[in-house]
Amino acid sequence: MLRIYMKQDSSLRRLNRLSKVLNDDLRQLTVVRANHDGVVKIGKTEIPVTTPNVPQYVPYEYLPEELPQSVLRHLRWIAQKDLLGQDIFLIGPPGPLRRVLAMQYLELTRKEAEYISLSRDTTENDLKQRREMREGSSFYIDQCAVKAAIEGRVLILEGIEKAERNVLPALNNLLENREMQLDDGRFLMHPKRYDQLLKDNSQEKMEEWKLVRVNENFRVFALGLPVPKYRGNPLDPPLRSRFQARDIYHLSFSDQLQALYQCAPSIDSSRIAEILSCATTLVTQDSSNLGLPDFPLDNLTSAMSILEKIPSYPTPELLSLLYPHHLLLNKEGLSAVEDVYQKFNIHNHTGPFHIRIERVEKNGTAAQVEVTADHQSHSFEVACNDHMLDEDINTFVATDYHARLLVDMLLTHSTKDFCIIGGKGCGKTSLVREFAKILSYRTEPLLMYQDMTSRDLLQHRYTLPNGDTVWKFSPLIQATLDGSLAVLDGLDRVNAGTLSILQRLVHDREITLHDGMRLLQHDKYDSMRDKLGVTDQEMNERSVFRIHPSFRMIGLAEPPKPGTSAQQWLNSELLTLFMYHHMAPLNSAQESAIIKGLVPNLPSEVSRDLLAVSERLRSSTDGNARSLASSLSTRQLIRISRRLNAYTSSSNYKQYISDAVHKACLSRFLPPLTRHTLTDVLSSCDLPEEPILTKHLTLDDISCVVEGGKLTIDNVSYPLYGSDNAAEQSASDAKIPDILFYDNAQHLMVMRDMLQDYVLGEHILLVGNQGVGKNKVVDRFLHLLNKPREYLQLHRDTTVQSLTVQPTVRNGIIVYEDSALVRAVKNGYALVVDEADKAPIHVTCVLKSLLESGRASLADGRKIVTDPNELANLSKTTSQDEIILMHPDFRMFVLANRPGFPFLGNDFFSSLGDVFSCHAVDNPSIASELHMLAQYGPSVPTATLKKLVAAFGELRDMADRGLISYPYSTREVVNIVKHLEQFPDDGIASVVQNVFDFDAYKKEAKEQLSSVMHKHGIPVGAKPQDVHLSKPLTISRPELTALWKYNKVQDCDSFSGTITIRGPIYLNAQKYEIERIRHRGFDFTEEVAHWTLPQFYQSSIVSDMATCNEGEGKEVLYIATVNPHALYRHDNQADHVTMFDLYDVLPSSNAMVQPRAKIVPMGKPLEGQVVVYDEKLKTMLMVDTKIGTVRRIDIPSFKGPMDRLISWMTSSGKDDSEGVIRMCSSLPPEYCSVVLYHREGNNIIHLNMLDGVMNVIEIPITIGNVKILDVDKWLISEYKNEENLFLLEPTSAETLIPTRLRHIDIENKDVVDGTNGQSRQVHAVTSTSLTSESLSQMLEQSIDSPNRLLVDDTCYARCIVGLPDLTSENEVYTFKREEALPKKSTSFTSNANVNVYYRGLSKAIPAEPPLLVLPKSAQSIRVVPGNYVPEKAFEKDMRAGTIDHYMEVADVGNHVVRYIALPPAITSSPYVSWQSGISESGYLMTSSSDELVFTSDTGGVIREWETGITHLRRSLTEWRNMIGSTDSRDHLQVTREQASGKDVTAPKHGKIDEDNTPHVGGNTWAGGTGGRDTAGMGGKGGPYRLDAGHDVTQIPDWEKEAVPEHVKQAAREMGLKAFKERLQEIRMSEYDAKQYEEFSGNVRKQVTSLRIILDSLQAKKKERHWVKHQTTGELDDMKLIEGLTGEKNIYKKRADEEPEPGVPQEKPKLLRVVVDVSGSMYRFNGVDQRLERCMESACLVMEAFHGYKDKFKYEIYGHSGDGYDIPFVTFDRPPENDKERLKVLKEMHAHAQFCMSGDHTLEATRFAVNEIKKEEGDEHFVLILSDANLQRYGIRPERLAEAMSTDDEVNAFAIFIGSLGDQAERLKKSLPSGRSFVCLDTKDIPQIMQQIFTSSFLK
Repeated sequence: MLRIYMKQDSSLRRLNRLSKVLNDDLRQLTVVRANHDGVVKIGKTEIPVTTPNVPQYVPYEYLPEELPQSVLRHLRWIAQKDLLGQDIFLIGPPGPLRRVLAMQYLELTRKEAEYISLSRDTTENDLKQRREMREGSSFYIDQCAVKAAIEGRVLILEGIEKAERNVLPALNNLLENREMQLDDGRFLMHPKRYDQLLKDNSQEKMEEWKLVRVNENFRVFALGLPVPKYRGNPLDPPLRSRFQARDIYHLSFSDQLQALYQCAPSIDSSRIAEILSCATTLVTQDSSNLGLPDFPLDNLTSAMSILEKIPSYPTPELLSLLYPHHLLLNKEGLSAVEDVYQKFNIHNHTGPFHIRIERVEKNGTAAQVEVTADHQSHSFEVACNDHMLDEDINTFVATDYHARLLVDMLLTHSTKDFCIIGGKGCGKTSLVREFAKILSYRTEPLLMYQDMTSRDLLQHRYTLPNGDTVWKFSPLIQATLDGSLAVLDGLDRVNAGTLSILQRLVHDREITLHDGMRLLQHDKYDSMRDKLGVTDQEMNERSVFRIHPSFRMIGLAEPPKPGTSAQQWLNSELLTLFMYHHMAPLNSAQESAIIKGLVPNLPSEVSRDLLAVSERLRSSTDGNARSLASSLSTRQLIRISRRLNAYTSSSNYKQYISDAVHKACLSRFLPPLTRHTLTDVLSSCDLPEEPILTKHLTLDDISCVVEGGKLTIDNVSYPLYGSDNAAEQSASDAKIPDILFYDNAQHLMVMRDMLQDYVLGEHILLVGNQGVGKNKVVDRFLHLLNKPREYLQLHRDTTVQSLTVQPTVRNGIIVYEDSALVRAVKNGYALVVDEADKAPIHVTCVLKSLLESGRASLADGRKIVTDPNELANLSKTTSQDEIILMHPDFRMFVLANRPGFPFLGNDFFSSLGDVFSCHAVDNPSIASELHMLAQYGPSVPTATLKKLVAAFGELRDMADRGLISYPYSTREVVNIVKHLEQFPDDGIASVVQNVFDFDAYKKEAKEQLSSVMHKHGIPVGAKPQDVHLSKPLTISRPELTALWKYNKVQDCDSFSGTITIRGPIYLNAQKYEIERIRHRGFDFTEEVAHWTLPQFYQSSIVSDMATCNEGEGKEVLYIATVNPHALYRHDNQADHVTMFDLYDVLPSSNAMVQPRAKIVPMGKPLEGQVVVYDEKLKTMLMVDTKIGTVRRIDIPSFKGPMDRLISWMTSSGKDDSEGVIRMCSSLPPEYCSVVLYHREGNNIIHLNMLDGVMNVIEIPITIGNVKILDVDKWLISEYKNEENLFLLEPTSAETLIPTRLRHIDIENKDVVDGTNGQSRQVHAVTSTSLTSESLSQMLEQSIDSPNRLLVDDTCYARCIVGLPDLTSENEVYTFKREEALPKKSTSFTSNANVNVYYRGLSKAIPAEPPLLVLPKSAQSIRVVPGNYVPEKAFEKDMRAGTIDHYMEVADVGNHVVRYIALPPAITSSPYVSWQSGISESGYLMTSSSDELVFTSDTGGVIREWETGITHLRRSLTEWRNMIGSTDSRDHLQVTREQASGKDVTAPKHGKIDEDNTPHVGGNTWAGGTGGRDTAGMGGKGGPYRLDAGHDVTQIPDWEKEAVPEHVKQAAREMGLKAFKERLQEIRMSEYDAKQYEEFSGNVRKQVTSLRIILDSLQAKKKERHWVKHQTTGELDDMKLIEGLTGEKNIYKKRADEEPEPGVPQEKPKLLRVVVDVSGSMYRFNGVDQRLERCMESACLVMEAFHGYKDKFKYEIYGHSGDGYDIPFVTFDRPPENDKERLKVLKEMHAHAQFCMSGDHTLEATRFAVNEIKKEEGDEHFVLILSDANLQRYGIRPERLAEAMSTDDEVNAFAIFIGSLGDQAERLKKSLPSGRSFVCLDTKDIPQIMQQIFTSSFLK
């Protein structure tokens, strides 16, 4: 055996060269032969050299031919410290230099080394001793530190900063005193002390005492990075004091330059110097101050090697391989690097560089590659292998881009390992597969994940059948031995400290494994073996193995995100490991070529349109668009293309493309802004904006059939599983799901799409809220397919290992059991992975590796492969039993909740979505859900089901918008229906509490839920006795007061003509959601529901109302408004209303004209059409509300006496001295006719809209009024003599046009006392008769005759028996009033202080009083003033003082009258005279065909009422059924609640506990819970609530209610006093508090919902993580073997995750709100409340972000004519209380009132964008609130867009809160998509702001 290396000739030659180098500086390195085998002299420092005992432990071939001077100085310093016996610490920037220096010194001095690379996974056992099992017993094996101390070796600890703080202190005593207590009982002792003891004791005694001598040659060389410049743990002071440090910076410029010259001798020296100068500049301190990562100088030699092969290779591209700055840096960093490149002339000189592969000739482990670069041929050698691969499988389509990238990969492969960085789905795996195929490599994929340990990278432990513990190679080590291509997939996911263990393997091709095995580079191994004169077997017995020369590593990673510390994985240390290729997303042409190659039959127009969408998204500068682009990766585009090719017809391919894009992007769950961006892009590509709608589908539209061994859903078919193998099927029947499932169209559509993907071999991802039926859909799908399934439930503790195999201990042996995943892969079953979003992303990434590459490595060493050919090409160390072949029928179905709020799970879709075919599963549509619920509850009333569906539909919408935190699903509704089906007496109101009681202790949430239930008519919280109907008062019996006789018959002249209809013109029809609030939630009253007209301004006036039954139970309400003109259509009980803007088709009003529009709906066949006639503007329109068109109806002119009338009718705005044309509104709609009459004239006009015929009848009297008795019988009163009545009837039965006039002679006229001078003018009359039963009941006699009810001001009603059919004699029965109605002059104008802003000058039209007559219920209804209602109509002391008007309901059929309070209007019109001309009270009324009463008020509120006794009784029964039975006889069980046992005394604040200790019960401490008397939470009798931050103990509600009234009163008084003291404390008056509440109250819901989101976000960030290597806690499954061997640190436990050392502190997100406080805001606030909206927005920001200053900081600046930088709130001083916030609002209001005219929107926007970047923040946002009045100041939209886009890193949004006409909409279209909003409704702006915050802040 070779005794000493120093005597070898090669070593002497190297030392002589060193000596020659040093002679120039009078320093000599000499070798002196001596007794101690030799001396190395560096300068004057001599180091003795001895023969190593184990020569393979000496570093080998680290010394080059020549050493630079800088290296020699370092070596001399190391030698000095070695001679002094001191341990050293080599500190310096990342790179191999420190380790190489240590190895060079050890090789020079022939010292043996023990090396360990430290990481965060290194434990004390890795340094000292590790236990192993042999033959059932455990024993200790010394590790590196112990072996080095005993054998006298040098212990090299690399990566000191990466070890956890509690690990290295174990070496402190060994370093200081050379002593250490070992786990096996031995004690390492200092050599001097040991030798002293040995003199007095024998060796046997020393061994008996277990004393072991530490060799005096033992040294420790520590290698580390400077912290805090780099990430890591700082040195522990005791540890630091035991080392001597040396700064090992990069070699000097001259030394490096000389080395580079040697690497590339044929390259121009000036070019090399420029490259080095540029690289050196990027590692200076100045570059570091800019935040630039260090340039990897050590990799320049690899770059020079590439240049030597291809001299024309562009320098910038070459440097990008080493330093991909375009991926690393933000805008400022890129600019800095580009400046450096420019300074050193680093740029392309010759234009585009063209290079291509000509030929690759393989010969064993080397291949010769010939390329052509810029028309010059070059050849170079690369490593390859001779693995046999399947040549038939070729799914790679090479484009020019890929060809160029493959050349670059071959170049880097020839010199160094490399990494490919590219977005998900861009084709990295396919490219590597093609690269491996070119060089005949077998790939060994190694999935990287976040929790991966350094041990997982190299080896893992397992047990033999006899229980012995052994180590097994990882795929990476397997590849080193076999010469395979190790593919490290997911470098961006793994911790950087874990990857550090690969540094020696990458740089030196040498590594030491955990079991002591050493792997050496092939040439070093061969040289050592030859010099030692041993065989390979002997080398292996010495644990030294040869690394195959063909072995290479390729890393795959996604790009880092510049500017975000959390996702900047590519740091200075990782830059030294690899060379980097950036695989950019392909452009449209390249992707088109790929799609054409893979899907050759796809029509070109389909691929063109599909690629246009992806290209538009990728090229957009909008962040939302770029985020969507990742969902349309190349992989996803290929998948979409295959589906479109298989299942799309050419006629509607555009719709299918749009649908596919929506599915790929999961648009259903996108934030509103992002979804808007997607629809805009689709529209710009000439594709439909919306996907295929499935909400309106029924089971008649889609079928599902299983027959003939096939499943067919719609037009897609597939054979059933096992239909061709009965034996196989029978064995798996038990695993076929079989569930209760009711088909519905929406779920069948999802299953059809799933079947399409299943046929194409895709794996499927279903995403949706909880409870929408994801599991049921999948199980039903598999049941239909007859497919067995395995089920895998994931959770936050799921590990990579538990996904594949589960280790267990049996008889002391570790046994790995297959998981559901492995079983499904083996047998070809379906694997259902549930709750995938709950598991960490790095865990579920193993699924990506399996599906993407078809390969995976299990924890027990087995491998899953897809290609059967791999079984014939196994590695040397792999047996066939270790290979699992994936069954071709294997499919994976992954279920996940929707990404984002409120689930806040891991975004599975964002990370792995493109590996699957994605489908969004939503709650069923209303029709589908109703159909499904009806099957679960067949006996539950349909009305109840509709209420449930509507209520929960709104709750889901609220959850989507973030207004509530829990997304209620179909699952909850199904459970409610099941309960109602089984226990119908419980009532829906009580059953829904089963769902809502989770929020019973959250006041705001409970109020929100109750309000939604009440809104939809579910009386949650109500009791059966809570019935508050108006009190009935008996009225007088009917009296026969007159007889009507008919005489003086006269035929009238009539004229006919044709109506001219012009048009149509399409209207601006807008559909608005309304909040239709149903009453009867807390109690039962006559009011059914109410809602507010959208776009109804304070200046607007409701002019008329009408209803129409359009058949099939469809009742439609029409409402006409003026100022401005509009027509509204509302389908009864719908949640939306359609508004038709008539502003452009009706003449504008002016100071002389006050329009008054009347409407008459048409029946069949003109249903949906409405005649709108303005009596003042004299204009008639026909509006088609179904298609949104309007036609103008022109009255033709006639010769003769009609000329003057027609010309007068068509003259708008002229004097009204000759009367007006009025329209009768009571003609039945089915006749499609309109009747108009000339008040104060003598003409009646009949318009037949169906036939287009007009008839004009001349009446020989002056007309005062016309009432419709029947379609052909009209009642006419004479002007100024209303009691003089006439009947107009047809002359024959063949005509409907009445022309015969009969005078009505009224005999025995009643004289009623106390009529107060009221007129007998007929205001209303029924057009149909009462039934004989109703008539008999009303008149208290049996009678059957035609009849009409008639109403005037002198009585409740009159019944005319015989009218209109009997013209002989009619009896008049009157229901007299006890008290006459007040005079009109005082009835409705009690408020004398009304400020009248506008009074028209035209002649006033007398207003018809709001009055209805309902024939079915025999009721007359009118609005009366509050002072008219008698006191007896109210219970004692129950009269409401705030009610000004009541509905008087005279039920003449039951002889009672009731007075129903009308809620006062929210606002009143400032146009008092105008309003009074329409309705003096401000109320209008109409009724439906089923006599549901509708009222409107001046605030635009529409209310629905039930007044009929029959209706009320039926509704009351249904209402009580919804509440359920509460009869005492149903109380079957006594439930006891534990009371506190203490009574309340008097309220008080309580003592203050300085320690803030939780107090439960009692009445002493303030801030306690569950107590009494004191201020706290959850107790009783306290004065007010006081939250001290503790958990709340709640006493029962009944105990709280038992508090005496005087104690409650005292508590209220004390609470009020505390409130006043609080106001005084912040110097805020009660008036101020009320004023602030006006703003705060309007945004309280939005503030609450936004704070819920922010709280949830913080909660997610604070979620605890597993901390491993603990001595207590839960057993770590991955350390079962360590547990068997007796180790202690085998546990894990949850703990708060500490920030990674060296990671920059997270900065808050910054928001600047720019508010418009210009004069126009104040000026037009009265028109559209724009200033109030602006102030409410500011209030929302101030309240929502209060308390989050560490996460979010905001400021509010204003702009006006006075300037562009008016500060209201700054970052450093946000308002802390209501007073300060009110002060801000007051300042905004005052500034708008008193500022100069002008606008600085542009300047304010630029200032905000530029200034906010000066403050450091994680993200920057600017929100601009402004009116759209920019055109007035000459500001073009393009300039505003430019100002908003000044800085790409600032997200700027604009909200236009005021607009004249369509200014805002036009301005919005000119600004970037998704960056602007129009808000013209006060309540919408907080919602818009919430959308911005939730979609941007929570990215």
